[in-house]
Amino acid sequence: MDSRRRTVAELVAGRWGDHRPGLWFEGRVLTHHEVAAGAAARAALLTDLLPGPGAHLGVLLDNTPEYPLWLSAAALARAAVAGINPTRRGPELARDILHTECRLLITEASHLPLLRGGLDLPGVRLLVTGTEEYDTLLAPYADAEPDASRAAPDDRLLLYFTSGSTGAPKAALCSQGRLAAAGSSLADQFRLGPDGVHYLCMPMFHGNAVIADWAPALVSGAGVALRRRFSASGFLADVRAYRATYFTYVGRAIQYVLATEPREDDRDNPLRLGFGTEAGAVDAAAFERRFGVRLVEGYGSSEGGAAIQWAPGTPVGAVGRAGPELVVLDQETGQECPPARFDPAGRLLNGDEAIGELVNRAPNPFEGYWRNAEAEAERRRGGWYWTGDLFYRDADGYLYFAGRTDDRLRVDSENLAAAMIENILARYEGAVAVAVYAVPDPVTGDQVMATLAGTFDPEAFVDFLEAQPDLGTKMAPRFVRVVERMPVTATNKIHRARLRKEGVRCADPVWWRPPGTRTYRRLKNLEGPLAPTRGPSLVRRQGLEPRTR
Repeated sequence: MDSRRRTVAELVAGRWGDHRPGLWFEGRVLTHHEVAAGAAARAALLTDLLPGPGAHLGVLLDNTPEYPLWLSAAALARAAVAGINPTRRGPELARDILHTECRLLITEASHLPLLRGGLDLPGVRLLVTGTEEYDTLLAPYADAEPDASRAAPDDRLLLYFTSGSTGAPKAALCSQGRLAAAGSSLADQFRLGPDGVHYLCMPMFHGNAVIADWAPALVSGAGVALRRRFSASGFLADVRAYRATYFTYVGRAIQYVLATEPREDDRDNPLRLGFGTEAGAVDAAAFERRFGVRLVEGYGSSEGGAAIQWAPGTPVGAVGRAGPELVVLDQETGQECPPARFDPAGRLLNGDEAIGELVNRAPNPFEGYWRNAEAEAERRRGGWYWTGDLFYRDADGYLYFAGRTDDRLRVDSENLAAAMIENILARYEGAVAVAVYAVPDPVTGDQVMATLAGTFDPEAFVDFLEAQPDLGTKMAPRFVRVVERMPVTATNKIHRARLRKEGVRCADPVWWRPPGTRTYRRLKNLEGPLAPTRGPSLVRRQGLEPRTR
């Protein structure tokens, strides 16, 4: 493919005159030419509505055709799109729109209730798609043609919010050149071509859908099939109806698809590949057995500061091989972590010393955060890019994801990675999904808490724990919360911030293993928060002594 730095505007304009089907949505089909024409009309409107190049517009939409049309229009008009998360509410929603200095907000009727109730958005003009006013505004620009001549690779195109577990979300920046380059890289890596159809079911306000699904389709000339919102029950029917060949996923999406009722003809589908994160080796293998489709687990920091490319020969569970620029560093000493050691069954034996933060020591395409110098400095410490993600590296240089640095626990002065404990607990027969996180120890550090979706037998769970050779002495959960369904974010990732905040004080059953005992018992009649207090015993310090009536 063309190796020079390209713009998204060029890619959009390049589809002008291409009359193949290019976009499918709920019974509608647009050709590539019609998509380019729609983008050109909206770009011309933006030129009249916004103060000039570099201005921002917010997009608060489901995955409808309007979303890629406005992304394409922004590229042509040299504007930037802030993807607005529709699961945000009230002041948080207003903060996202105002923080990114959106002069215009594109939304749809179904999201208007989010903007009512006294939400103050000074200086923001609202455009509601599918209305008479909207169509009237666009009508004078119907004959516009796409002009990419003024766009530059460094033009800002995206402001997408990262889903950090603490503090307000940060708006990561992405230029036209970086998005085009990311699309080219994936199209090359997976040999994506113009005959493919990309199924886009992850939300487009999130970087995964735009960078890993829409951008490679734009580069390769493939068609795009949109799903308004992800549906596990509708997944296979959509894939067949649209003849989809490629899709991306994040979070628990694969798990939800696997939870649907199996059918004898599941393997009768046109998919060639799924690409994403957090499916896990067990679910990836189950997906391939059931649907005959290979899943490739990839890694690329949302901000673009580091990426690991999968290649044939990558061991099961690994993301890919580290280049010389990528190292795993101990967060306290800054020294490189030793290689991981495994037992004959492939289980990690030295997680405490092998797990550290992935750091990119080479020049990288991280373009910063919008109006957040402190967060930028944290990422760029010492001139290197610190990903905020935990990894370990084997003796052959292959890297394995171990969670976010926010997911690290410190138990009795020992550092633990939540993802490692989750991988062990996922073997429990009753577990459909598992999340591990820290709750405060009343004296110092953390205690391990797990939320388990599925069935829980306290005796069987203890037997299971004792049978796991790679479960360290500090790893066994002190608390186990049992839920019918794991809480997730809008991008289908486990909602860890909510779980941490609720701790043991929740409506779901919570089981507790007191210090020095083997068995779990059900917590009842909780008194007081889980917080440091003075007292003669750990049980009383926590205020968690179960009582019987």
